[in-house]
Amino acid sequence: MNKQIKVGVIGCGYWGPNLIRNFRALADCQLKVMCDVSQERLAHLKSIYPEVEGSTDYHRTLKEGGLDAVAIATAVKYHYNMAKACLLAGKHTFIEKPMAASSAECEELIEIARQQGVVLMVGHTFLYSPAVRRIKQIVDSGDIGEIRYISARRLNLGLFQKDINVAWDLAPHDISIILHIMQQQPTTINCRGSAHITPGIEDVTTMCLTFPKERSAIIQSSWLDPRKVREMTIVGSKRMIVYDDVAPIEKVRIFDARVERPPHYDTFAEFHYAYHYGDVYVPYIKQEEPLKTECQHFLDCIRHAGTPLTSGKAGLDLVRILEASSKSLKLNGGAVDLVAPGTVPQTQPAANGAGLATAPVPTATMAAPETLAAKTPARA
Repeated sequence: MNKQIKVGVIGCGYWGPNLIRNFRALADCQLKVMCDVSQERLAHLKSIYPEVEGSTDYHRTLKEGGLDAVAIATAVKYHYNMAKACLLAGKHTFIEKPMAASSAECEELIEIARQQGVVLMVGHTFLYSPAVRRIKQIVDSGDIGEIRYISARRLNLGLFQKDINVAWDLAPHDISIILHIMQQQPTTINCRGSAHITPGIEDVTTMCLTFPKERSAIIQSSWLDPRKVREMTIVGSKRMIVYDDVAPIEKVRIFDARVERPPHYDTFAEFHYAYHYGDVYVPYIKQEEPLKTECQHFLDCIRHAGTPLTSGKAGLDLVRILEASSKSLKLNGGAVDLVAPGTVPQTQPAANGAGLATAPVPTATMAAPETLAAKTPARA
């Protein structure tokens, strides 16, 4: 059996315990250290995992812990400094979403990882979901035709954040899925929102991503909805997919429905759209925990010097979109062109004030700040 990879988890608040549970359960991993400034959190986790060391000083842990790899699950504002320290210490590094607070920070972390020759991976957990993997297979097969647009809603009541808005908190899940399906970057971002509870921190946002070939994606995010909604609709030229992650079963449904424009007609009276209504298909999807698959993929990339499906580059692409959404919010929904890192984006005012413009995962693995505990939730 291969030597176990020694892993430490920094941040034991909202999401960290889930990483701890999954890394501990993997046969080729030794969960060695749990790190958090809260003695109370550490005491609780030590009662569950008594064999795992507890630490309140991540700098000391990096020097003395004998770790091969580190997973960071703290508030976003701490990601850059902690990840930089881990990478410079020669540790393979996993960072929860979003990767950092700016694209410049992401670029620096990517370069450090390259220089150090270590794996840098970002926690875009939904790309390891069996449902999303099945959707990707369906889209790539051409079964739904050409994608026309994607609509996503991720709504719930809370949890309110103090340092990032709802777009930075909830939209990364949907953005990562959309980029994975589209296989290209959007050209323009529009985003409008409102701050009802905490001044200056939007708790409701609507984001529009414009892609080449008249394709688009709309993402609605909210901390103020009475229901937990996790829904995405992918409209193709032949068929449509509805993905409901909250559904206990039948999370993915394929609708054999479409509208077609008649190719030839002589008069307007002869012009009729053709509506097709067919069956609804529910593909079989084997249930497995996405986070477990994600953690195993991280270990596999370390062991085989592979490039993660959710690499540092993927984290950078997503943060660039979030940055553009923040600029658009300040422009009351004005369009922000997405350009290559290092160049200055052009901005356009919102039309009439309206605001919105129109490494593969291996098959085997697929079947010191004071508020570390206040993890920005990487919520489902």
